[in-house]
Amino acid sequence: MPLNREEREQFLAEPHVAALSVDAGEEDRAPLTVPIWYQYRPGGDIWIMTGLGSRKERLITRAGRFCLMVDRLEPTIRYVSVEGPVVSTTPAKKELLREISARYLPPEKVDGYVDFAWQEHGEQVVITMRPQRWVSSDLGQV
Repeated sequence: MPLNREEREQFLAEPHVAALSVDAGEEDRAPLTVPIWYQYRPGGDIWIMTGLGSRKERLITRAGRFCLMVDRLEPTIRYVSVEGPVVSTTPAKKELLREISARYLPPEKVDGYVDFAWQEHGEQVVITMRPQRWVSSDLGQV
């Protein structure tokens, strides 16, 4: 059963680790698909943070779009996939790293992780995508 707009946006707003897919840009390769943290608020755009010059960043820049898919198994099997164009790429800020880290980590781990990541992960960028196409379903309890 497809989710309605409110259900799919609310589900995407929950802190799931997404599978990000982007065209690998080569005829004999499948899309690059990797797990990633993301930020989303219902009705808004989605943003991710990744390394400047990383394969992921280069492929997203070249393709101009990407897809995220999130799912769960309980209490029902549910997924949302969303795809759309990149609307901006900007240098990362420590405040945004803190925001996305707080979405996924326990409060007592955020400061330590942010300090480590800010110093050790190299230059990061924030890539923002405008949701354009959605696929969703709740398969119920199996």
